[in-house]
Amino acid sequence: MRADDAAELHRPVLAARCLELLAPALAEPGSVMIDATLGLGGHSELVLEACPLARVIGIDRDLQALELASRRLAQFGARFTGVHAVYDEIGDVVRRLLGDRARVQAVLFDLGVSSLQLDAVERGFSYSQDAPLDMRMDQSAGQTAAELLAKADEFELRRILREYGEERFAARIAGAIVRRRQVSPLTGTAELAEIVKASVPAAARRTGGNPAKRTFQALRIAVNSELDVLERALPRAVDVLSVGGRIVVESYQSLEDRAVKRVLTEGATSSAPPDLPVVPAFDEPYLRLLTRGAEEADEGERARNPRSASVRLRAAERIRETPANRRRNAA
Repeated sequence: MRADDAAELHRPVLAARCLELLAPALAEPGSVMIDATLGLGGHSELVLEACPLARVIGIDRDLQALELASRRLAQFGARFTGVHAVYDEIGDVVRRLLGDRARVQAVLFDLGVSSLQLDAVERGFSYSQDAPLDMRMDQSAGQTAAELLAKADEFELRRILREYGEERFAARIAGAIVRRRQVSPLTGTAELAEIVKASVPAAARRTGGNPAKRTFQALRIAVNSELDVLERALPRAVDVLSVGGRIVVESYQSLEDRAVKRVLTEGATSSAPPDLPVVPAFDEPYLRLLTRGAEEADEGERARNPRSASVRLRAAERIRETPANRRRNAA
């Protein structure tokens, strides 16, 4: 795939709004943005074009995406640096590239599965075409979805489907998977989709789209430890922000958005007891929310870019340093 192909494949979600929120923090010479979920580099390209004094460090666990994005952004020379890492390593990346006490001026997360991963049938993220059950964002490491389905017991499968897919028929689907794998290994996406379809009552299949959607989401999250990684990454991202720095997060399902809301709201709320007459400095908020609740795509963007339909955007600004006893950027 060429850089032009990558640009065509990836249409950044809420691109103008992300740029509006990030640009004020990237106006000074030497300012740095961490694109923690680089993907095919669409958001980073817009930032590099609109903020000529800034540089971008792009993180991605997907080697193919990192290679394609690096080609796309090669026109910006040393202003772009690509790093193969998982985004909960953001603190390590900043220390390694910028120094032990360095801070950055912006962090962007565009969560979920990327256009490349979803559209590449052989990656196994889609239930619409048959492919090996892989679902790894980093195909150089970790267990595949097929391996997870082969090893997890019925209780664990049920938990994954309920917790990560919010699947109300989790027990039925988990039981059907266990019965099926006793006959032969479950290795293909089409076969899994059929098992899910047969496990969901006909009445429930008439609404809500493909009945396999929640199961595939749950397995993808489990295979890539997405929620665990996000829970670690968000406070670390806040910690590497300079005062005046901004964090923007786009999430695409409720579990992600809840985690984002919790971290940003905590930072924007005093930790002192409500009846305390004087709030100590270390209990004052260290974030200022830049969005009222979670922002969504408008009808125009949904029509142009169907993948924006479920997006929820939240943003905040760092307003003071965090005292050492509240820093959470664990090594």
